This record gives sequence, C-alpha cells and structure tokens, in this order.
Amino acid sequence: MHLILRFIVNAIALYLIAKYVPGFNHNASFGTALIAALIFGIVNALLGPILRFVTFPLTVVTLGLFSIVVNYVLFAIAVWLAPGFHNTGEISPWLANLYGAVIMMLVSTLMQSATRRPEEARS
Repeated sequence: MHLILRFIVNAIALYLIAKYVPGFNHNASFGTALIAALIFGIVNALLGPILRFVTFPLTVVTLGLFSIVVNYVLFAIAVWLAPGFHNTGEISPWLANLYGAVIMMLVSTLMQSATRRPEEARS
C-alpha cells in the first residue's frame, strides 16, 4: 500500500514540477507524469543504491550535502529517459533539474516520514 501511495505522490509531484518549474515542458499531461514517476522509481531503485554506495565517503565528508548531487544525477537521468518530460530551454537545463531534484527530495523525505510505521517512529 505504501508503495502505491508513494508512486501516486511522486507522479503528482512530477506533474506539478512539469507545470510550474521553469525550464520544463509545461504542456505535460498527468499520463506523462505517471510514466516519468515509473521511470524515476526504476532509476532510483537500480542506480540509486550503487551511486550512494560509491559516493558514501564524499557524503560523510560533506555531512550529507553530497546526497543532493546524487539526487540531482538520478533526477537528471530520469528526466532524460522519460518521454514528454523534458527541458525546454526556458532556463538552464541543469538549473531546472536542480530545482526538480530538490523538490523531489523534499517530497520523498516527507513521504518517508509520513508513511513510517508507529514502531519505527519510536526508535
């Protein structure tokens, strides 16, 4: 159940990113956001653990700030792979991807804390 809820929330967040963040295709439909959320989930599941493991020393040295770079790379890969969810050139593509990555990181953090089980919250 939590997986479906996270998928739907990620799709809504990606749809809102496409609509309101400058630099993205503002004509993207919710179906495009669903496909982008699926691709985003697959990229995070397959490449995320590898990148986090490889960059762990940098993340420790920077007190966790390097995780923003890892999330940026994962988001940029997902945007590059997702059909119809692309940068428009309204602003620099790396800046648009940075905005999107930070928003998705905040949404993911909020969803993780909201869907935590009560016994996990006490620890």
